[in-house]
Amino acid sequence: MLGSIIGDIVGSIYEFHNIKTKDFPFFSERCGYTDDSILTIATAKWILEGGSQSDSGGYYFRYAFNYPHPKGGYGGGFVKWVHRAEDGDFSPYNSCGNGSAMRIGPVGWAYNTKEDVLAHAKYSAESTHNHPEGIKGAQATALCILLARQGASKDEIRHAIEQEFGYDLAFTCDGIRDGYEWGGLCQNTVPQAIVAFLDGKDFEDSIRNAISIGGDSDTLGCITGSIAEAYYGIPKDLYAKGLEYLTPHFKNVVKEFEEKYGRKVI
Repeated sequence: MLGSIIGDIVGSIYEFHNIKTKDFPFFSERCGYTDDSILTIATAKWILEGGSQSDSGGYYFRYAFNYPHPKGGYGGGFVKWVHRAEDGDFSPYNSCGNGSAMRIGPVGWAYNTKEDVLAHAKYSAESTHNHPEGIKGAQATALCILLARQGASKDEIRHAIEQEFGYDLAFTCDGIRDGYEWGGLCQNTVPQAIVAFLDGKDFEDSIRNAISIGGDSDTLGCITGSIAEAYYGIPKDLYAKGLEYLTPHFKNVVKEFEEKYGRKVI
């Protein structure tokens, strides 16, 4: 699951200062984890403690409450939801924002059938992002991870996602880079993040693709990194460097999750 977090960290300094090139320092002193990593950790903790349909929202609330000021902040709709949840109202807010997809990485590792992955991606998403596009974005990302770690080819992954979810993946990062603009919805983030992986030569190159198109860079990097880890694996030096940015608690959750459900380090 650390692939998600590395993509988030690398993209963190470009979210509001987009770049349109793959030529940039992969890690820098200014990088840090954002809400994407915090809520990915929350997903992992939810799964480790049972992953039941009814309680994922509680984990997202607690982690957001305990880590209220991440780099870049939380999305506005999610912040309002957290404030409502403090008063006991955990009802979702019909969002199709990309927050449902950026936190879903652990689901693709924890479950071994398409049916279980899609079900738990839905449970995770609909606790906050219960719009059909919000659920779809989470499910598509999680299914990519499952297929990648089970040895599917890129053509098989592309075809499966297009058939299952109706996303048009017939474009390239090079083809959209000049015209792609910032967007925080699943429907204008998830297909681009998947294509960044499909265009990639390895784990690092995939994340560079995602960040180089601009847009919501940390979330694009997070989603792409989650898939790229499952397909390529993370080089040992990048894995070790990514851990350096995390708190002791976050490191412990990553370790516990990966010991139980696996990782891919090369």
